[in-house]
Amino acid sequence: MKVFVTVARIFTGLLFIFSGLVKAIDPKGLAFKMQEFFEAWSGSGFMPGLMKTFDQYALAFSIIMITLEVIVGVALLIGWKKKMATSVLLLLMIFFTFLTSYVLFTGKIRACGCFGDCIPLTPIQTFTKDIVLLVLAFFLLFSTKYISPIAKPFFSFLYILSATILILLLQWYVLRNLPLADCLPYKKGNNLVELRKMPANAVPDKYDFVFIYKKGGVLKEFKADATPDSTWEFAERKQTLSQKGNNNIPVISDFSLTTESGNDSTDAILNTAGEYYLLYIKDLETYPKNWEGDLSLVKTFINQKKTIFIVTSQLEKVKKRFNDFWIANNINSSSIKFLGCDATVMKTVARVNPTLYLMNGPVVKNKWSWTAFKNIN
Repeated sequence: MKVFVTVARIFTGLLFIFSGLVKAIDPKGLAFKMQEFFEAWSGSGFMPGLMKTFDQYALAFSIIMITLEVIVGVALLIGWKKKMATSVLLLLMIFFTFLTSYVLFTGKIRACGCFGDCIPLTPIQTFTKDIVLLVLAFFLLFSTKYISPIAKPFFSFLYILSATILILLLQWYVLRNLPLADCLPYKKGNNLVELRKMPANAVPDKYDFVFIYKKGGVLKEFKADATPDSTWEFAERKQTLSQKGNNNIPVISDFSLTTESGNDSTDAILNTAGEYYLLYIKDLETYPKNWEGDLSLVKTFINQKKTIFIVTSQLEKVKKRFNDFWIANNINSSSIKFLGCDATVMKTVARVNPTLYLMNGPVVKNKWSWTAFKNIN
């Protein structure tokens, strides 16, 4: 029996540590996934006020959840506080199973993000995984007498404390810089124009159309190949999905760059010849305090005659920030163009606010967070 408990404990502990580390390299990714759940529940009428409050603290919840996963994993491996560790494990697995079942059976959210963006799993895969882990959690909770600590309490506490500090430091570093492993569509080397195209083997959705006509105050439905004569007046058209397609959504489906007048210039910008820069500024509210590294960087690029576009979801505010700086420093900024981008999309494009891209045509050559701007020449 002890052998089975040991195997289950090591397997579950390592999996929890791995799951936490995979998400720790991009804690904002988990935060955004949490916001999807909060928005879905709020939209369904479930405690909308509370869900909107939770939405504001999604990043804090993400950091806590990631840290807790790693702590539970380490505790299982070293046998620390075995009753408490297995109890927390069970509570987490009940919660995770609820989330994955919600994803699987409602279809309101594509994926749960259990292993972040680097290891995408289908809803059925994540649900199956959680059912297995839920069974193991019950098994371990009622088998704690077979779990022996590998060290004395003081040293076990030091292991837990060290793991907690290290995972928090990792997340702090990533939140100031870019994810250690970039698994998003906008990573270095990707051709954004190609990723915006429909996949070559895409199967489109098929729809049935029904036309509704009116005659003498009576509404009647007609199929597309059996419309009535001219004595009937057209009222409306309905379409219903008859056959779901497959692989018919581009990898990048919602990214767009618009001019100040609202014109879509995405293709024109991404097909700019040679090298150019895209400075992504999501908003000024979450900007580094008392920081002017973006202003100095753009000034340097202007002096070096480099091409740079400033992309933001707050066109007026960001434009004013730069215009005030240029006027105060007598800088000719006529070569700088401002572009608009949806704030939600910016969460994926620029995990850190602000982020600078070096592009070569449609290909991402390099990326920097604001902490590295001073090192860019």
